Amino acid sequence: MAKKQAPTLSSEQIMDVLPLIKGSDTVELKLTVPDADRRSAVAALGIDALDAQMRQVMFFDTPDLALNAAGLVVRARRIQNDLGDTVVKLRPVVPAELPRKIRKSSSFGVEVDAMPGGYVCSGSMKAEADPVRTKETFLGLRPVAKLFSKEQRAFYEEHAEGIELNSLSRLGPINVLKLKFIPDEFKRKLVAELWFYPEGSRILELSTKCAPSEAFDVAAETKAFLTSRGIDLAGEQQTKTKTALDFFASELKAPQPLSA
Repeated sequence: MAKKQAPTLSSEQIMDVLPLIKGSDTVELKLTVPDADRRSAVAALGIDALDAQMRQVMFFDTPDLALNAAGLVVRARRIQNDLGDTVVKLRPVVPAELPRKIRKSSSFGVEVDAMPGGYVCSGSMKAEADPVRTKETFLGLRPVAKLFSKEQRAFYEEHAEGIELNSLSRLGPINVLKLKFIPDEFKRKLVAELWFYPEGSRILELSTKCAPSEAFDVAAETKAFLTSRGIDLAGEQQTKTKTALDFFASELKAPQPLSA
């Protein structure tokens, strides 16, 4: 049986993504590893789970994922022994069409996420988050809106189609192991994230960031390196966010058992 080839961008997609890359601040190259290949990929890359940092991720949306349908992702993270962070992300965006005031904010960034056969350009308003306040919000002890900065709330209100921030449901948390490392024979930093979903499934994502001007060169180098280590680039790509949102939204919709 012929080996399945990794999907690549078509000529049309390349022409479409070029101006997005040019107008972005960073490019992140991503690959999700099929769960059946996870252990072999970890061994091939020399990943040591004991070097990883524990994180918890919480999403906020309506039970029917109205924000996600509008292209808006609202997320908070707790980070082991560190400050947490929050983000209000809009996708897709066209960098040239973003308001000048937003584009000039030091809290706002534009990134192109590229994966085998696809890409998306997003704009994110980010902020650091106090660990205690983040934990209280995760537990439902603090209003959601109080976790986000003034800039984030304004950005949210502009794109949320009238959905109140404090009305959002908590979708999570999800436990994540994150490890930054530089493999032998590859002089770029890679990031491995292993997401543990409540029903037992997992997603291992490998990624590396680069400047827009070097995106295609870094993509070629990364592809060659991962292929040399036996990493399957042709597996079905899963998105961490969509998987999480779908799981927790389905929980919210599930009928609750009757009390005795």
